[in-house]
Amino acid sequence: MQVKGFGAGYLVDDVAATTRFYADVIGLAVTVELDWFASFNAGAPGYEISFVQRGHESVPAGYRAAETAGVMFGLVVEDAAAEAKRLEAAGVELVTPVVDEVYGQRHFYVADPNGVLLDVIEMIPVDPEWAAANTPAS
Repeated sequence: MQVKGFGAGYLVDDVAATTRFYADVIGLAVTVELDWFASFNAGAPGYEISFVQRGHESVPAGYRAAETAGVMFGLVVEDAAAEAKRLEAAGVELVTPVVDEVYGQRHFYVADPNGVLLDVIEMIPVDPEWAAANTPAS
């Protein structure tokens, strides 16, 4: 399979509310917006995140009523702390505070209107001791 892009999507009850969150709060660019479907560019050509109205006929019959569970997305940003402040100022509750991880991430979580977690990540230097203990030998 020669993959030319990547799209993640999930079923939602309120496409309009989900669209407003990802467009107005997160700041992703809308590429398609219908009453039953919305898609956003996730930062690079060919990378999309989409939302489909739960129960829509385009979804295979056995999956139309499926609940979304166990889904989370990572969004890589330049400055996680600044994004956390911006989102809090916009009234978005942080699920976790901003933390620095030894494996090279500064990040925090928020939840979208459907309860899907967004891991907002800034890449930072990896702790040298952690890297030495966790990097395979060449």
